[in-house]
Amino acid sequence: MTEPQDLNRDEDNVAAWIAHLLAERGIDRIFGLQGGHIQPIWDHAAKRGIRIIDVRDEGAAVHMAHAHAELTGGLGVAMATAGPGVTNCVTAIANASLARAPVLLIGGCTSRPQANMGPLQDIPHTDILRPVSRYARTARVPEQAIRELDEAIARAFGDLGEPGPSYIEIPTDVLRTRLPSTLVPADWIAAKAPRRAPPDPARVDDAVAAIRSAKRPLVVSGRGARGAGPALVRFLDAVDALYLDTQESRGLVPPEHPAVVGAVRAAAMAQADLVITLGRKLDYQLGFGSPAVFPEARFLRIADTAGELVDNRRGTPELLASVPLALDALTDALRNDPGTRDADWLSGLRAKHRDRIAKGKETAGPQTGSDGKVHPMAIFDAIREVANDDYIAIADGGDLLSFARVGLEAGTYLDAGAFGCLGVGVPFAVAVALAHPDRQVISVNGDGAYGINAMEIDTAVRHGAKAVFIVSNNAAWNIERYDQEYNYGGRVVGTTLRHSDYAAMARALGAHGERVEDPSDLADALRRAIENAPAVIDVVTSQEVVSSDAKKGLGFVPDYQALTAWDDAERKRRGLE
Repeated sequence: MTEPQDLNRDEDNVAAWIAHLLAERGIDRIFGLQGGHIQPIWDHAAKRGIRIIDVRDEGAAVHMAHAHAELTGGLGVAMATAGPGVTNCVTAIANASLARAPVLLIGGCTSRPQANMGPLQDIPHTDILRPVSRYARTARVPEQAIRELDEAIARAFGDLGEPGPSYIEIPTDVLRTRLPSTLVPADWIAAKAPRRAPPDPARVDDAVAAIRSAKRPLVVSGRGARGAGPALVRFLDAVDALYLDTQESRGLVPPEHPAVVGAVRAAAMAQADLVITLGRKLDYQLGFGSPAVFPEARFLRIADTAGELVDNRRGTPELLASVPLALDALTDALRNDPGTRDADWLSGLRAKHRDRIAKGKETAGPQTGSDGKVHPMAIFDAIREVANDDYIAIADGGDLLSFARVGLEAGTYLDAGAFGCLGVGVPFAVAVALAHPDRQVISVNGDGAYGINAMEIDTAVRHGAKAVFIVSNNAAWNIERYDQEYNYGGRVVGTTLRHSDYAAMARALGAHGERVEDPSDLADALRRAIENAPAVIDVVTSQEVVSSDAKKGLGFVPDYQALTAWDDAERKRRGLE
């Protein structure tokens, strides 16, 4: 047997400089799947003590980098080798793009001498990823590779527009090329402080006037408001407005705050005369800001990126600024004179919200469906009983997401997002559990969504990610099955699964696994799962329980709006009915 060689011993090659830059930027882990095209970086990163979280599929690595970025506020880094390694990442990169998450994907590509000759795993990665990333480039010149990596990271943080994923690849021969320190300026390597732009005073004055004139103001937060929690609470206290979070911004405001009215979301949206968006796009989840959904409202829009200001409905005014700085400026101006409110509207919706929340807590939800199998809401009753107050929740699924949005009360929450990207529940939870090993992490998954990345339970076991994965196993892609059954003549085709034994699969992969068929067993099963995480609880749930999203027509895809009630209102506005 030949002695092992060290082909990557040069501490001044491009791969070594890449690892050095990542370490200087505070990157302590990389998610990825190894391959020869990226091995020089992989090796130098490991030598520098950067933790390698090796996965079973490259797309899962990008999902993990995405979740890491969301929960830490930093950069999530993934690596994938050339060809199918990179193309396996496309869906996850697209998801990070819509989520505007700062993710860096480092890909492999063939050596320059073999380019365009039919080499192994050669395909135009940059052309494929450019539409779904903020930056996609091949760094072919050794002395420019570190500068281009610095630019890719800056683009990921939104320095030239919206934040979102960046892709960079470096030919393998370039990675092995020696690069003397005289050609690597220190400013390419050094960490950069985040930028926080103050608001334009003139626009602040316009916003103050709009708020003072409003009778029924409603604040809606989004991804761009993350990190603005304290400033947002001070603002809500000062202006006496109602508040709705979205799945992008759960936990910014304590649920007991009097501004919170999530249980009467539809009424608040329909009746508000001023909607203040904080780092939130007006996408399908907010009816595109249409007058059909917000019939009485003007908009005041605040964001630190123009993409969260100019979509669908424009603000009058708009503030392009750091959300916390803008809120502080408004609070200071409004504290002594916020304007006159419609007191009956505020108190009425607050009372309805409190009543609905109280009723939900006083009465346990149904435990079984009409077929005798576990009701999905029983899962959330068990979580409410067992989980710590500071647990982190992840929700993944189509139909199940409708139940999870109501049932999960965690202050820290991630889900499939605006892209509706199923399959994130397992990799998100792995990354989150590794980033926060001191907190309980509970991932609730529909069985269809779970199956997409179920092999990453192996990753959780190997890397000690102590998350609990709950599978709502109703043997169907149920929102689509319901759509077929009720809107397509009962022809149910390709939307049913089996009550496969996901607990047995988990045990085969080295995790704790239990199957639950009686709702009364759920709480104790969850306690054991938390004690023995990583763990999978496979809950045999009912197909017969119809989610609110299914009833509202989300699976049907109406013509103008995501939900049938909004679509009907939109048709009426357009004079079509």
